[in-house]
Amino acid sequence: GTLKKNFYRDSCPEAESTIKTFIESNVDSNPELPAKLLRLHFHDCFVLGCEGSVLLNGTTDSPAEKDDLTNINLAGFDEIEQVKTEIKILCPEIVSCADILALAARDSVSLKLGSPLWEVLTGRRDIVSLG
Repeated sequence: GTLKKNFYRDSCPEAESTIKTFIESNVDSNPELPAKLLRLHFHDCFVLGCEGSVLLNGTTDSPAEKDDLTNINLAGFDEIEQVKTEIKILCPEIVSCADILALAARDSVSLKLGSPLWEVLTGRRDIVSLG
């Protein structure tokens, strides 16, 4: 699908503001969070495109992307899980994990630097259901 501004306007109109509010409530107590989320988003996009694969847990037969040596020091997973939970309660099965991560990364860095830095087009699909 095509990415666009306000992709969730009709299907989950509170998604972006919920993510932003969550980020605002967490950055003050965790000043390293913007760097962690930006790096996490970069690593998600680097391999196959921004599709949420870096958030997946591995299995015995299939190791996770986040367990690879290049990703072993990634952080911010707990915060993303928390905001994913809020979004799933608000709009089950609507907002992709990849979009949650992209918006959280942008909002955290923008908040830290005091101004919006870039527009995030949404409508990404996750590589698989992230449960």
